Amino acid sequence: MAPRIVVVGGGAGGLPLVTRLGKQLGKRGLAQITLIDANLIHVWKPRFHEVATGALDAELDAVDYRAHARENHYEFQLGSMSGLDRETREVILAPIVDKEGDQVLPERRIPYDYLVIAIGSGGNDFGTPGVRQHCLFLDSKQQADRFHRDFLNTCMTADFSGKPVSIAIVGAGATGVELAAEIHHAVDLLKLYGHHRLDRSKLQVHLIEAAPRILPPLSERVAKAAHEELTRLGVQIHVNTMVECATEKAFITKDGKEIPGDLLVWAAGVKAPPVLAELGLETSRGQLVVNDRLQTSDPSIFALGDCSACPDGNGKTVPPRAQSAQQMAKTMARNMARLVRGEPLEPFVYKDRGSLVSLSRFDSVGNLMGNLKSGNLFVEGWLARIMYVSLYRMHQASIYGWPRAIMLILGGRFSKMLRPRMKLH
Repeated sequence: MAPRIVVVGGGAGGLPLVTRLGKQLGKRGLAQITLIDANLIHVWKPRFHEVATGALDAELDAVDYRAHARENHYEFQLGSMSGLDRETREVILAPIVDKEGDQVLPERRIPYDYLVIAIGSGGNDFGTPGVRQHCLFLDSKQQADRFHRDFLNTCMTADFSGKPVSIAIVGAGATGVELAAEIHHAVDLLKLYGHHRLDRSKLQVHLIEAAPRILPPLSERVAKAAHEELTRLGVQIHVNTMVECATEKAFITKDGKEIPGDLLVWAAGVKAPPVLAELGLETSRGQLVVNDRLQTSDPSIFALGDCSACPDGNGKTVPPRAQSAQQMAKTMARNMARLVRGEPLEPFVYKDRGSLVSLSRFDSVGNLMGNLKSGNLFVEGWLARIMYVSLYRMHQASIYGWPRAIMLILGGRFSKMLRPRMKLH
């Protein structure tokens, strides 16, 4: 009987992994490949800020897991992992209920010979009072859709009343910075589509960061360039600012200052899903501890992406980025083929390709890593924007292959000629 390989999580790492495994092993009957995800469609997480503002229509850009599974020789199961039975080697899926609370599917068990956990991460509120009750997050398509709805309603009210729009964002990492710029672009577009009394002069965007500067994980030069561009747009940046709590319409800082917002957004850090601590596997700060073969404390269970604590070879762990998950997926695909052939596993070697930050249509900045004498190369402007877009195109190619990815690019160009420049509903 062909070995059963189950992948939980169809994100930046999980979906390219099952695509490779389906083509290499599933198509030839060398393994049975199953993908489990809590959603029916995949949207690339680094673009959630564009879904939130309407710059990206996720319904047009999403990957339907069921259709993709049929085309790539794997099986898809809708569900959320609620536990593991390691003795019988089964993934336990929680019951599925509809909006009315009626059960659609009961608890199910999916057998595996090899299991790959790639369920990503979620927002970390650090236990800050009021955040869960009053703030919007951007950890899923559903949350991005909620922001989009609330954002359009807020702008509609402001256009009618003539009052300004105030949005406060906690966390000046890539998500917070990109969202702040994208909001300015969205307000420009809304003025073109009938919001005549609303423009960027009436937009107040606050970006709040506890660290001494924005984009703490990136280089000083990248952070400075992004800071200058955001300031030029009119974003009010608050660094060295700790948030004490959130109320319905404001963040309260440690020094008692009130930063108001019609919409409050929390983008300050990530944490691993709580279910990982209940699997009986070794964890560190909530993440599954893996070796350089991406194996957990159970040799038949692997983990990749944000949910894994993987050594980077320099005494640290691999950072939680999309590029990390994609690199892990390539190594994991090769290793699963090696397992099927009875060959030893190869180690995962992380290579930092650099980081790019998109400031919507206004600018892009970043640094590229590689075989450079100076260690990295600073890029900005149109070159950085092209490189930023190319990251997503490479993700599409890993899922569809380059011929179809090119067709999608061309189709997107034609679509822009016929559709509004932003999602207006």
